[in-house]
Amino acid sequence: MLWVCQDLSEWILGPSPDTRFGRSPFRVVDMRVVNQIAAIAFVSILVSSACGSTSDPSGSSPTTVAHPPAEFVEGPCAKTPNPVPLLENARCGELVVPVNRTREDSGSLRLAVAIVPSETQPPAKAPIVFLMGGPGQDAVTDPPVNPDVPLNRDRDLILMGQRGNITSSSPLSCPEIFEFFAHRIGMAWNAESTRDAYVEAVQGCHDRLAPTVDLSAFNSTESTYDLIDLRKALGLEKWNVFSHSYGTDLALIYMRHDADAIESIAFDGVTPPSVGALGWTWASARQAFDNMVEACEDQPTCNERYPDLGATFIRLVNELEAKPITTTVNVEGVGETKVVVDGGMLLNWFVPVATHLPTEFPSTVDELAHGNAQPIASRWAEVWGHPERGVLQWGLTLSIWCREWIPFETVEQSMQQAEKEFPELPESVRAQAPQLPFLRDACEVWDVPKAPDSIRDITVSDIPSLVLSGTYDGQTGAVWGDYIAKDLSQSTVAVVPGAAHGVYAEPPCGAEIIASFFDDPEKPDTSCTDTTPLPAYDILPPR
Repeated sequence: MLWVCQDLSEWILGPSPDTRFGRSPFRVVDMRVVNQIAAIAFVSILVSSACGSTSDPSGSSPTTVAHPPAEFVEGPCAKTPNPVPLLENARCGELVVPVNRTREDSGSLRLAVAIVPSETQPPAKAPIVFLMGGPGQDAVTDPPVNPDVPLNRDRDLILMGQRGNITSSSPLSCPEIFEFFAHRIGMAWNAESTRDAYVEAVQGCHDRLAPTVDLSAFNSTESTYDLIDLRKALGLEKWNVFSHSYGTDLALIYMRHDADAIESIAFDGVTPPSVGALGWTWASARQAFDNMVEACEDQPTCNERYPDLGATFIRLVNELEAKPITTTVNVEGVGETKVVVDGGMLLNWFVPVATHLPTEFPSTVDELAHGNAQPIASRWAEVWGHPERGVLQWGLTLSIWCREWIPFETVEQSMQQAEKEFPELPESVRAQAPQLPFLRDACEVWDVPKAPDSIRDITVSDIPSLVLSGTYDGQTGAVWGDYIAKDLSQSTVAVVPGAAHGVYAEPPCGAEIIASFFDDPEKPDTSCTDTTPLPAYDILPPR
């Protein structure tokens, strides 16, 4: 294995790859989809310089002060907000690890672990460990495994809640932020008053947690060491890794420290740590937007009913940013709810919501263009109007973003990426990265130290790797899968037509590719990417 740091300043995004794929199965919209969207991992990347110190490839856990060895203590499975079928027959317990490996006597954390047994006993193959996204989503409560294509036919599956997640002994919950989100749907997206309310919510969470929690200890480096300690505590010499969203960021860092233990590794929705910051969101959003617009142009009924879909969307962002629409919708369990539809909201509806519910995209834009804001307002309120639904551990999210992403990017660099990808949008919309508005302001009050420059190192490896993306992923676009694949010499790249963020959940192609990869990492079957149809857009009668 070889680990290097490269200068990324010359790495420039080329034109979007050809998106003329086949078509994908129709997806039924239900509240499980809505809840999934609401819990989506919000991530961003910037093309910038990423040189730092060389990482240690030895496979040892490079702690800086002496700590007792980590211990796996068997016990009952962690309590979860909702039933998790995979845990029914699991062997469970907790991994006891230091809070902060850079300090003596920092105390300990207990991280929930669940080992889902192989269907055949004894297991014939090395297990798979799962790294979930966010940061702040828990692999124990929300395992990234498609139940229709089980992976434990001949191997165990290992789930561990990352430190700071809901199943750990120190969850970094921020109900203040979910309360803000519920109110934000009735506020102008990019307004100073919205920024102030968000910062106040972040400050409130910080001030509540900081007196008793070392927020600086919740980061990707400590989580990497937790993974090494877990493997050793379970007595494993080898395992495989599946990573999703932010989990791919953690996986790429983990690979630098424990490479000899990894038989194969899969990445689903790529977030490269070497470029993680606000500016990355723009390339992903643009790629998904172009793909979804082109799909309408390629479907005769859609192109006839909704001509100039892309231009209409861009026009609406500009018009609504100048003159927002305010409406009310009835949210089940909440009641009448005010919703402000402006340019920033429209863009942010597209990135995580429309990409997951693509059949609605053209008709919703057309309704809005004809003055009917109810469809988009209703969907937006369904996703964000229930503060009690929030499960993402925002304290962990902020501790990682504010330490490992924000300090490595300037405002000017972020704006350059926005202008490069969406020059047609108003400056006020381009000033805030999709899904991450006012994050820089939030990080000023979250107050964690900048990570070492080495966190930005590029991972170069010959471990057999699967790099999986979806053509409709507006959060971690396929362009970033290509970006990491060039440094993974034994990688297979697969892009699933019509899939949004979380290809593993897309039936059946994404899950089939993942299963095929772990069965044969050298020659996975990716043929379904050539035969999977795109979703047929909803075509409403002419107005």
